[in-house]
Amino acid sequence: MTHDRDPDRSVSQTVKALLSLRDLILAGSLKPGERISELSMVERTGVSRTPVRMALVRLEEEGLIEAIPSGGFAVKAFSESDIFDSIEVRGVMEGLVAKAAAERGVSRAALTGAKDCLSEIDELIDDELTLDHFSDYVRLNARFHALLQDMSGSAVMIRQAERAAALPFASPSGFVMAQSALPQARTILIVAQDQHHSVLEAIENREGERAESIMREHARLARRNLQLALANQATLDLVAGSALIRRRKSV
Repeated sequence: MTHDRDPDRSVSQTVKALLSLRDLILAGSLKPGERISELSMVERTGVSRTPVRMALVRLEEEGLIEAIPSGGFAVKAFSESDIFDSIEVRGVMEGLVAKAAAERGVSRAALTGAKDCLSEIDELIDDELTLDHFSDYVRLNARFHALLQDMSGSAVMIRQAERAAALPFASPSGFVMAQSALPQARTILIVAQDQHHSVLEAIENREGERAESIMREHARLARRNLQLALANQATLDLVAGSALIRRRKSV
């Protein structure tokens, strides 16, 4: 069997193409509205045409590019409203996950794992905050949100929650690095962490509606972070993919 027909190699080449293309888009090397053809991306990524084609389809599913009538794809731009809607969808799905976890019940081991994760975040934000602290927060925050999804015990809900979080700029940590440059940084982290503790308490106490409400409100912190970042270009530049955001014109 040749290397080109090796399924493991094919998958690795598709992943390479996907990561390369996503980085080009988020770094602003491919501009909003710019046409992307398979052949040009083969040259830029050094990956053959089939993996590039598969990567482009995946990026279309993620919402970063869109098919155009003349053939190929174009990089999408996102209005503030688009991003707010994506964050709202993520909040709805995370609220549903938290409600299911509370109503169905969660094992002691799962609760302990989530509490341990929150303890690490508590220690982090009690310290003097540096860029490394915010990087660690992104990692721990992603772990906590993943643990919450697992608590639902529903593969269907987990999959849909993951899809919602993968929408452009909808990630729970999408604006954390921009937040690091804000004077309100510690206050925002403290509020977010209090919501983390509160939703876990609601889940442990089997309070489904409370858990759902907390997670929907928790997602709206990302909206606030975006609004604060939009007020300062230097801060906005810390957001991955900020070049894709179509700013509202001042009047």
